[in-house]
Amino acid sequence: MRDGFIKVAAVTPDIRVADCEYNAEQICKKMKEAAALGSKIIVFPELCITGYTCEDLFWQEVLLNGAKDALDQIRKESREIDALVFVGLPWEWKGKLYNVAAAICHGRLLGLVPKKNLPNYSEFYEMRHFEPANEELDYIEYPGEEEQEWIPFGIQQIFYCPQMEGLTVAAEICEDLWVPQPPSITHAIAGANVIVNLSASDEITGKDSYRRNLVGGQSARLVCGYIYADAGEGESSTDLVFAAHNLIAENGTILAQSKRFENEIVTADLDIHRIRAERRRMTTYPTTQEEYEWTEFELKTEETKLERTFAQTPFVPQNKNDRERRCEEILSIQALGLKKRLVHTNCKSLVVGISGGLDSTLALLVAARACDMAGIGRDHILSVTMPCFGTTDRTYQNACELTRRLGATLKEVDIRKSVTCHFEDIGQDINCHDVTYENGQARERTQVLMDLANKSGGMVIGTGDMSELALGWATYNGDHMSMYGVNASVPKTLVRHLVRYCADTCEDRRLGEVLYDILDTPVSPELLPPEDGKISQKTEDLVGPYELHDFFLYYVLRFGYAPGKIYRIAGKSFAGVYDDETILKWLKKFYWRFFAQQFKRSCLPDGPKVGSVAVSPRGDLRMPSDACVRLWQRELEKL
Repeated sequence: MRDGFIKVAAVTPDIRVADCEYNAEQICKKMKEAAALGSKIIVFPELCITGYTCEDLFWQEVLLNGAKDALDQIRKESREIDALVFVGLPWEWKGKLYNVAAAICHGRLLGLVPKKNLPNYSEFYEMRHFEPANEELDYIEYPGEEEQEWIPFGIQQIFYCPQMEGLTVAAEICEDLWVPQPPSITHAIAGANVIVNLSASDEITGKDSYRRNLVGGQSARLVCGYIYADAGEGESSTDLVFAAHNLIAENGTILAQSKRFENEIVTADLDIHRIRAERRRMTTYPTTQEEYEWTEFELKTEETKLERTFAQTPFVPQNKNDRERRCEEILSIQALGLKKRLVHTNCKSLVVGISGGLDSTLALLVAARACDMAGIGRDHILSVTMPCFGTTDRTYQNACELTRRLGATLKEVDIRKSVTCHFEDIGQDINCHDVTYENGQARERTQVLMDLANKSGGMVIGTGDMSELALGWATYNGDHMSMYGVNASVPKTLVRHLVRYCADTCEDRRLGEVLYDILDTPVSPELLPPEDGKISQKTEDLVGPYELHDFFLYYVLRFGYAPGKIYRIAGKSFAGVYDDETILKWLKKFYWRFFAQQFKRSCLPDGPKVGSVAVSPRGDLRMPSDACVRLWQRELEKL
């Protein structure tokens, strides 16, 4: 329950139609099983105390009284259960019958939420038995543990937990979700961030996909957790079959779902902090002034097993088909952005500094696509290789061959002489391999590219990626600068997959071989002399593994997670790959560099946004260059 995580459950019990006593026993059994799994919110199906398919038996007083007695039994059994529990039953109020969700916690009935939208079409005829919920909140008298209590009865109810800041829960029932204006819309803008749905949705061919999309879509639209508990085996099969299709979603993602046609418990960990962060970020997320009954419920704050998983590469889809589709989409976005700039400026050439590394390779591939889109010959791409003190034969040959295979124009400018002259001018010892030694080469390369762009009537295409920008791993006014940065919002882990996708799908076998060799080359700026002809300077030895930094970057910028939470989920995700000490070391390095290097991001060239995380000062990241990192470092020191 730390860091905003809470385990929730959607449960389908075994039932017998109209046997309230048996059903209560099964509900209590499943309630205890779900609680033993650590679930703190437990949701049962619609009318599960009686069964949804009782039909005209709902008019029988014996059944209604049996349902109330069963609810009281469940309420008493919940005394030792540390969870907020929702169960469905029929309830008579002021001479009318309502289909309600009862909220129970620690032996108390907290509220009754009636169903608003009653289907009366096709196989449904609920208006034969039930009354739609009134708009106004009412109160009923109910025998509590010690004295009579007045229990809220109505739609406009939110249940909140002071022990877990920000946990707010509201309920709707089955059809309420399927209408144009579900009650959950009002619940969410009134402050509820978890919606429970007690449902009895019969199964027909294809309905499962529609239901899954509906639940996922509603959780995305409302930026909430959504727990959907469905009726299953045990309901009457006179005309219908119920599949127990339980679903748990969060902000558009299905976290868990049951196997259909089997009554079972399905659990998932909702991230309340993530939901709240997303709502804070969205300035279009509305709030309402409508009056709601806010009812407090208590939960013990305790350690529960976190079963939720976090992908090691959050920027890269795990499924191969999804990954390939994403790669094609991103390459198209990059190329289309460059095409617009190319056509608008009427430039005569695209100047790319090509090193034989991943980033410049991707930039050259994008430039080739942009030329194809614009109907311009690829020979308008000026691919410039600029060997210097750290260049190896492998990267040099790959850069040249890549250019030839793509049909671009190759130009070599050896900058050793000019850099050496520059070092003499400023009094830099050429044997002193310090930051001046490295950055002097990077800035000379940029000067060459800029001047060649002027000479050819073109523009310089930036090659640096988002991971380098996040860490400030770029020479200010060196590789940091261009006229259009096509990779500016592409993280390093994704750059690799984009290049691999191009290698896998290209028709030119030799081009594919070059791309595969580039993929196998260590990431390096090649600014220090090689050792025995091989790269001596490996970026990840200096700044840390990019897969870790991209993981940190995603959760810092996308959801605003605190350092402690990122450290926790990184430890879970990279268990067996990096130990906790290594993760903490590079997390500290990430925060220090991220804050210290903002000045480089504050003056970035234009470039297309391709994903939900970006660092452009004109878009996603409006951050002062002199912000203090102390609060974040203080939390890191406590880990």
